[in-house]
Amino acid sequence: MSTFGIVHRFPGGTKEQYDASVAQVHPSDGSLPEGQTYHAAGATDDGWIVIALWDSQQSWERFRDETLTPGFESLGDRGLPGPPQQTTFEIHKEQQG
Repeated sequence: MSTFGIVHRFPGGTKEQYDASVAQVHPSDGSLPEGQTYHAAGATDDGWIVIALWDSQQSWERFRDETLTPGFESLGDRGLPGPPQQTTFEIHKEQQG
């Protein structure tokens, strides 16, 4: 199993939509979803970006299919606009400073 990364860009997305989305799809205790090892998000010049690292592609796909997609669908316009522009990658090197 190799570490798996995903970048989602949401053109037109806002902090309020992101906050509503995370509240819907992440554990309520503030922890990360099972299998996710890193999560960062912020505003860009044209919307919102989310970067997440997972312990495997399988963990990401399970979260996407069982939690993320249904959660976003239930939020409608209160959540981030979709589908996002997506980039996925296998982690070649992970370094912390």
